[in-house]
Amino acid sequence: MGKITFLWQELKGSFWFVPILIIVFSIGLATLLIYIDRTVNASSIKYLSYILTESADSARSILSTISGAMIGVAGTVFSITLVALTLASSQFGPRLLKNFMHERLNQVVLGTYVSTYAYCLIVLNVVKDNEAQVFIPSLSILLAILAAIGNIILLIIFIHSISISIQADHVVSDISVTLMKNIERIFSEELEDEDPSFEKNTKPLDYYLKDFSYSKTLKSPESGYLQYLQNISLFEAAKEHDYLIVSHHRVGGYIVKGEPIISVHSKTEFTDESSINFESNYVLGSSRTTQQDAEHSIHQMVEIACRALSPGINDPFTAIACVDNLTSTLCYLTRVKFPSKYKFDEDDELRYVFEPLTYQGMLDAAFLQIRQFSKGSPAVVIRLMEAMIKIHDYTSYKVYKEAVKKHAEMILKVAEDSFEDSHDLEDMRERSRCILDTNED
Repeated sequence: MGKITFLWQELKGSFWFVPILIIVFSIGLATLLIYIDRTVNASSIKYLSYILTESADSARSILSTISGAMIGVAGTVFSITLVALTLASSQFGPRLLKNFMHERLNQVVLGTYVSTYAYCLIVLNVVKDNEAQVFIPSLSILLAILAAIGNIILLIIFIHSISISIQADHVVSDISVTLMKNIERIFSEELEDEDPSFEKNTKPLDYYLKDFSYSKTLKSPESGYLQYLQNISLFEAAKEHDYLIVSHHRVGGYIVKGEPIISVHSKTEFTDESSINFESNYVLGSSRTTQQDAEHSIHQMVEIACRALSPGINDPFTAIACVDNLTSTLCYLTRVKFPSKYKFDEDDELRYVFEPLTYQGMLDAAFLQIRQFSKGSPAVVIRLMEAMIKIHDYTSYKVYKEAVKKHAEMILKVAEDSFEDSHDLEDMRERSRCILDTNED
């Protein structure tokens, strides 16, 4: 069920799905209104008679004009979208194109214009004015006129949206909102009073494997990124069949063809009755996704910051905005509960082992590369230190404070190696004392 949900979310996020739905709806609506026009004499209604088309020539002219205009504007909309994607790719990186393609307004606008064109063609085809039959679908034509007016308004909204969608602040803000939604969905359980460094199991995996005499390994049929892994389903299957299942890769990791994905360990020989369809419990793809891969969402923000710090762009203000948003995310993560890599059943038997995300890993993903690229930009380096101070003050857990302190030491080292002004360096050392001079015990 989880894999179906994953595929459904990917389908909804594709650029073509919503336009096709709108086109199919317009075809159905055209068929319904034509049927109503055949069964109801709309011109006999007093107030509608003033706005309904009663001439076949006028009907053909209106529908032809609208259909021609809509398909022309659809081409313009598509061209504007491509230009925006090109600008976004050069400024923010090609991996962020998916964010622009997932923009719902772009999909709705393209689908609406193409569907209006298809609607007009269908209605135009049933207009009859000959000796055998006279049929003018007045209600259908009226709806086409209203759709054309609505599309004019939609075009204005679309141009406005495109003009602000490629602004750096807007892009950073959108990615930050998406990042927080993904983080809150993946890490929905908050810490209470327990120590996040506490691990229930302190024994090595080999200690548990000695009780299992048989094992088999599922190898990757192709190379690609692990996009989805059904941890709950694998855990339940291990309990049902008395297995110990070990997942060798974390979601977001790259797997080479023939590399082990899952190892299954059993106390008895494997039989057909005890077999599990492991292929249905994971998804491989050519790129990373954000549904289970929290680090990928962070990497999108990091990519913007790193490109902003490149010599060709040299935009420290965008990099600082990225650091600020990442700081907010890391402060939130200090309050959530990260999953243990060992999952035990009700009888305290180890059933499933996997590679979970850790706070230290998320901290590294957020700030390591920005620190490396920030050399030569004192404003960004100073803001990185301010971010460490804020995260350090925000958390009360020793293990998190030690991770933040490690980053603060590396940031101070960058400042000492790259700052040319002694006043900037002294300012940085003064700020770093808030973390480095504290006693974590």
